[in-house]
Amino acid sequence: MVTNQVFSAQPSQITATLRQLQEDTLPWTLPGLYLAGFLLLATARAFAEPLAAGLPALLLFLLPIIVWTLLPWRARVAAWTLIAGCLLVCLLLAAWSGVVATVVLLAIPAGLATLFLGPLEGMLMALLCSLLFVGAPPAWMPADGALRAIAALNVWGAVGLAWLAWHPLRVTTRWFWSMYEQDRSALERAREYQVQLGQTLEDLADANLQLTRLNRVAEAMRQLAEDARRAKEQFVANVSHELRTPLNMIIGFSEMIIQSPETYGAVPASLLADLTIVLRNSQHLSSLIDDVLDLSQIEAGQMALARERVSLAEVIEAATVAVQPLFNSKGLYLKTEVADSLPPVFCDRTRVRQVILNLLSNAGRFTEQGGVRIRAWQEGGEVVVSVADTGPGIPATERGRLFQPFQQLDGSLRRRHGGSGLGLSISKSFVEMHGGKMWLESEPGQGTTFFFRLPIDPPVPSDPGAMRWFNPYMSYEQRSRRSLAVPAVVRPRLVVCERGDSLRRLLARYLEGVEIATADDLSAAMDELERAPAQALIINTTTVTQGLAQLEAHGPLPYGTPTLICAIPEIYEVAQALEVSTYLVKPVTRAALLAALDRLDLKGKTLLVVDDDQEAQRLFRRMLASSRRGYRVLRASEGQEALAILREQRPDAVLLDLMMPGMDGFHLLALKRQDPALRDIPVIILSARDPASQPIVSKAVAITQADGISAQQLLGYIQRISGIAQEAALPASTGRPGMQSG
Repeated sequence: MVTNQVFSAQPSQITATLRQLQEDTLPWTLPGLYLAGFLLLATARAFAEPLAAGLPALLLFLLPIIVWTLLPWRARVAAWTLIAGCLLVCLLLAAWSGVVATVVLLAIPAGLATLFLGPLEGMLMALLCSLLFVGAPPAWMPADGALRAIAALNVWGAVGLAWLAWHPLRVTTRWFWSMYEQDRSALERAREYQVQLGQTLEDLADANLQLTRLNRVAEAMRQLAEDARRAKEQFVANVSHELRTPLNMIIGFSEMIIQSPETYGAVPASLLADLTIVLRNSQHLSSLIDDVLDLSQIEAGQMALARERVSLAEVIEAATVAVQPLFNSKGLYLKTEVADSLPPVFCDRTRVRQVILNLLSNAGRFTEQGGVRIRAWQEGGEVVVSVADTGPGIPATERGRLFQPFQQLDGSLRRRHGGSGLGLSISKSFVEMHGGKMWLESEPGQGTTFFFRLPIDPPVPSDPGAMRWFNPYMSYEQRSRRSLAVPAVVRPRLVVCERGDSLRRLLARYLEGVEIATADDLSAAMDELERAPAQALIINTTTVTQGLAQLEAHGPLPYGTPTLICAIPEIYEVAQALEVSTYLVKPVTRAALLAALDRLDLKGKTLLVVDDDQEAQRLFRRMLASSRRGYRVLRASEGQEALAILREQRPDAVLLDLMMPGMDGFHLLALKRQDPALRDIPVIILSARDPASQPIVSKAVAITQADGISAQQLLGYIQRISGIAQEAALPASTGRPGMQSG
């Protein structure tokens, strides 16, 4: 089929190739003309007129020269010249030689026309020769009609033979072009594949290079982060110690003076009032000392917030009392406007109080006349707090760097107002950690108003999305073509360690798109984790305590892999609990049933099949009969009937279904164990009830990790596990639509 398509698609190429072959063959006939001329001269004595052979011989000598001259210019003209010259020589020999048999030489030009020009041209030449035989005068042709007919047949025979020689050449040429086209197509495809392969290799090399770079950057960043973490921990520990020592002295002496002023003699009431403020602020500072350890975790997103329902009015009142002496010393007013209907806010009391203190302190320090007004009101599901002062205001060009750490409007050493430049930055971080927002509005000469809003209820955690994968320190290079590398399908991988296959079957049945690797023991599981990392190691053991002990004795897992330990019963454990020989889950194959009977090593051949399904009884009876072991099969449809057969006929083994109407299989087993005469009869369970698919498969689950579980990970585990437990309990407690209760 492919060859025919090539033939039909390339007729011009095939014709051109045939013509080229004819043109290439034409020069090989020219030496034959010289040879024919010499033979003609050598046999001239046999002619009636020997001189008559001179002109044909001369033509035979001149004809190759003419054809050779015309061949480079026009090959078909040269071929026609050769054929016409041969025809003329043959006619001259027939007319002048006096030899009647020379007419058979007319077959030569007809054959040459077929070979060098084609079958159509050969037939035209044969037709011309036939007309000569019919209409030429006796002076040119023999008078005998039979001889003329023989000569004509000779001409057509030569054409036929030439066509027979030419036809295989045409078929061969067609086959050649077919193979040539196929080879050329294959070569083009191979070149395309080679180009694609080269591009794929370049893509893989580039991906490998980028991966290597990322690994090096990640390793360097990890080392930098580890060094920074250690330095920060050491710094925080040192600063905490240095702050606690003098603060302890301040709080201690302040309390002594306030609680026992008689110890120091006559202490003025105004001094006691000032010391009360000192003590209150010192105690607040003491509570903030513990938070210094958490400040270093703000950038890492691990800052701890002690959230509770807080009355924002009380927090604002406590902050205003703490900063009131500053305003009184400068003669400034401090007014508070809090809406009466303001609901309690779910926030960290200490952090919000610190934010308000920072804003009020900054406003008091930068305001020389007038005062500060703090307001709080509700907008939808949020509470908005504003602190407005009558200070000099902030230019628009300076507002952008106010919330940056260690940034102040006046950065000189001789600046009028003190401060470290951390207050606004920390305050903004505290507000954003609550899911809120902080901003300011200011005009030079008209004062400044700082705003922050807090959600009343706990905010929903936001997912950073794809932005967490972008690195601002690496340049992006636009790809000029689509990557030809086949994207790898990365599936979650779990390593399951168990002696049986209950957990593996459970995971394979209900988890889609997860790669499950199995191991018989913990050592094999470790080897599997060393070979390729996994999301988790799941251990199925007899008890969770035993699994934890085995894991502790074996050593840490590679890559800090989390481990989940559960206790899902295996089939043999269920059989042991029921005190039966074997537990087979339907559908039961003939081989599994016969293998279970072989393990019993029965002395007799009487078996009792207990199943409420008549078709199942028939199936098991056929299985046993087809084994040709001579089993005698008794049948019962429910437990009471089976118990009667057991007591009367004492079968050698029982094939029992658990779920039956009336007396089920569990009740039958209990009665059988109570009867000493029936207790030792082996039982094979044939049930559609899979122990691994029951509602309760494990009484406990433990989660552990080699390098420990951080507070953030622990909270994540608690949220997920409590959510799963709550969803699992909802159908039974609330009867959600679409789900069965109880």
